[in-house]
Amino acid sequence: MELTNHQEPAWPFQVSVVPRVPEGLENLRSLAFNLWWSWNYDALELFRELDPELWETCGHSPIKMLRLVKQNRLESAAKDKGYRERVEKVHDRLEAYLHRKDTWFTRNLPKEKKDSPLVAYFSAEFGFHESLPNYSGGLGILAGDHCKSASDLGLPFVAVGLLYRFGYFSQRINRDGWQEASAIDNVFQDLPIREALAADGKTPVIIEIAMPGRKVFAKAWEVRI
Repeated sequence: MELTNHQEPAWPFQVSVVPRVPEGLENLRSLAFNLWWSWNYDALELFRELDPELWETCGHSPIKMLRLVKQNRLESAAKDKGYRERVEKVHDRLEAYLHRKDTWFTRNLPKEKKDSPLVAYFSAEFGFHESLPNYSGGLGILAGDHCKSASDLGLPFVAVGLLYRFGYFSQRINRDGWQEASAIDNVFQDLPIREALAADGKTPVIIEIAMPGRKVFAKAWEVRI
């Protein structure tokens, strides 16, 4: 029997199959969602060693790497006692960093700590790392460095900006010798971002903005550094 005019079914959704992070390596995901790893070489190496070639092709993105790495590589790493111990050691360092009491802020501004202030830092772009291309130039990188410094100093600090679908662009030289720019279409599932939640830990934060003749709603996302 011969079939003609065959058409592929048009599915209203996409299905992605991702590898399962084995027992003993669960903290890789916690590390991946905090950009602290990007300026701590031991943490960065944990991801690179899983698959050095994939690490390069996925743009040095731990989130994307954990989505694309082959299951057998994760299983092999989970059987490596030395690797598991390094994951735990680096994760313990992150936890100690996040919960440290002795910081520049607590030592030099004890009164302000008691008053529980919060510094809001606004910028149109933040260049934390190439795996989060939410910037377009040097000022974005500077804003990202300000945030990293604030984190190291222990400041009560939150940065506020916009999350762009099209972030930093790539460049190439065409056959005529002219520079061409191509916008990077951000795939949100590959970015180190999570929904910002209300105090109950369950309700997504939605911001309502009054505009002439209408209301605009914006969803809040969170990046940890």
